[in-house]
Amino acid sequence: MTAHMDHETGNGIARRDFVKGAAGLTFAFALGGGLLNRSAQALAAETSTLNAWITIGTDGTVTLMCPSAEMGQGVFTSLPLVLAEELDADWSKVKAEFAPPIPPIYGNPHPFFNGAQITAGSTAVPGYFQPLRIAGAQARRVLIDNVAVHWKVPAAELTTANGFVIHSKSGRRIGYGDIAKFATVPKEPPKVTAADLKKPSQFKLIGRANIGRLDVPAKVNGSAKYGIDADVPGMVHACVVEAPAEGAKATVLNSDDVGKMTGIAAVIPLPFGVAVVGNSVAAAQAGRKALKVTWDTTASPAKGFDSEAAKQEYARLGQDRKAPARTAYKVGEVWDVFPGTRQVEATYWSEFCYHAQMEPMNAVASVSADGKSAEIWTGTQFGALIAFIVSGILKTTPDKITVHQYYLGGGYGRRIGPDIAIQAAILSSIVKKPVKLLLTREDDLAAVHPRPMSYHVLKAGVDKNNDVLAWYHRLVAENVSALAAPPSYEASGGDDLIGWRGLDQACYDIPHALAEGVRANNGIRVWPWRGIGAGYNKFAAEAFLDEVAELAGKDPLALRLELTKFQPRAHAVIKAVAEMSDYSKKRPGHGMGIAFSDYHGTYTAGVAEVSVDRQSGKITVHNYWLAVDPGIVLQPTHVHAQLEGAVVLALSAAFIEQLAFKDGIAQASNFNDYPVLRMADVPPIHTMIVATENPPTGIGEVGIPAVAPAIANAVAQLTGKRLRHLPMTPQRVKKALG
Repeated sequence: MTAHMDHETGNGIARRDFVKGAAGLTFAFALGGGLLNRSAQALAAETSTLNAWITIGTDGTVTLMCPSAEMGQGVFTSLPLVLAEELDADWSKVKAEFAPPIPPIYGNPHPFFNGAQITAGSTAVPGYFQPLRIAGAQARRVLIDNVAVHWKVPAAELTTANGFVIHSKSGRRIGYGDIAKFATVPKEPPKVTAADLKKPSQFKLIGRANIGRLDVPAKVNGSAKYGIDADVPGMVHACVVEAPAEGAKATVLNSDDVGKMTGIAAVIPLPFGVAVVGNSVAAAQAGRKALKVTWDTTASPAKGFDSEAAKQEYARLGQDRKAPARTAYKVGEVWDVFPGTRQVEATYWSEFCYHAQMEPMNAVASVSADGKSAEIWTGTQFGALIAFIVSGILKTTPDKITVHQYYLGGGYGRRIGPDIAIQAAILSSIVKKPVKLLLTREDDLAAVHPRPMSYHVLKAGVDKNNDVLAWYHRLVAENVSALAAPPSYEASGGDDLIGWRGLDQACYDIPHALAEGVRANNGIRVWPWRGIGAGYNKFAAEAFLDEVAELAGKDPLALRLELTKFQPRAHAVIKAVAEMSDYSKKRPGHGMGIAFSDYHGTYTAGVAEVSVDRQSGKITVHNYWLAVDPGIVLQPTHVHAQLEGAVVLALSAAFIEQLAFKDGIAQASNFNDYPVLRMADVPPIHTMIVATENPPTGIGEVGIPAVAPAIANAVAQLTGKRLRHLPMTPQRVKKALG
């Protein structure tokens, strides 16, 4: 029995359906928010049996369809945990399965994505938290109402606990699985509002440190399936010598010779590269290795781009007030008050940065014989985008594209892109067989979608009382949104909602502040990277704030506490990290640096303890402390793990990672010339949760922004010299030290 409702509940959940299935009770609904496309909307209306969110089996198992990708951020556990809390489920019987890409049903209502079914920006928990609580409470109410009728007792006399409905007066109790055997569902769902939900003090599952992640056992015993593990009967294998720049054209010099190699089925030049298809991984890779390809980059938008030479143009755009700039953040009137202040100005740089995800990019695609439908098997952060674009290529509709979601062996933003799944689908349509495409590391770097290079001009003014009166920050970088999120870019008139993150100073009490973005359009395929713009923008802003403190004659910690006096949560994490690190304690030969970030509503503050080998230029981080306030904490142990992992990634980007381009082509080919941080260089990382009862915010990326500026500030405290260029390589350190 299925009922379609169009009313709204108090939390923005619309058109909720309750379905009784043969295997138990299935509760299905669609979240409010924007829709990816009309075809998906029509599909949701016509196929209600596909939109189940919650199923209670007759064995008591509670299954949540997880709408987000699991790439180590723990969402495969956190979202079922939210549901189970309000449902009063037995956690040992709760599991998750990946939801199909149907945005009208499974889309994230978070305002950052407005209904798109995408895993990015640390928005899964904040986006789905309240809707899933309402859903769990409504499902619980249905169970109680059914038992009340079955036992002929008032529903008010019934309670729930650990997967049972309980009648204390008679001592009776019945499990959710047994209820599912006889329960019926109402035409109208129970009315549940936020006021009906549990208070944090009543939580039994949320916040418990002894609840492990649901995905970990399979990852430990080797049974977890990643995209690279996908195996489809009858599939062939492919490698692609990827085009080193957008629009590059290939000339294959030995296509016939490679085609005659054992196990090679085809050599196929395509707009995105040259594919070698074989009957095994070894055959395809051998063919790819033997292939001789020359590239004509004449038509590439990146033709002639040299990242080192381009720095002159970046600097010109940063310094030229007449260069076209868009306002990213504004309070007060900066240019009116600057003349009456004492001022400091500085410029900062960050280089291109590669995602360096552990699992090579891969996808399996099988296009139907008539070319009007397809199945895709992959680990992706944006399955709905794959379905949308592949359907356009095949001239069909997204509902004809089935995307099978797998675990991700590293995402960091790279697996938002649909490019590899698209390539696999095109190859399948050509060879008329399922195709498994697996990129080599070299080809992944050839097709790199890096974090952009950025140049920052910062200027601040202090008044006669040494208070920060004015702040100016101009960012010059490629526009990430223009490539990764064209609809938002176009709707905004050219803003970079991704790359500008971290430019604002909303937590600091600065009366006059202006942040601007200038687009450097070089044709490089830039893309979101973990922490998106906050990684480089907070480096510049927080390192520069120490220069402002010096101008004002104030301690960097004291200045941050002063600037956040009206922001209690920001103030608290800064104070907490100072206390846990004993920030003010003198350490001979070591420097201490502090930085703050408010990425996506999560407040973090970091302190780095460093030493510098002046002869070699090597910076050693001896300790890194990090305090965080992410609101209500779902899984404390996992919060600490996420922070630690993010710090390691940020350290790698701060010290080592940089990608150069010549004539629009990335100059690195593998980890031999794009090194990443080694375990020996990872310092002790100390993390603290500053607990509050605010709505939960994201945690997967928030460990990134404060790391680099804290290190730079520590070096400045120790040596008196400023490091203004990421990564802080030994060569740059020695140059700064003179």
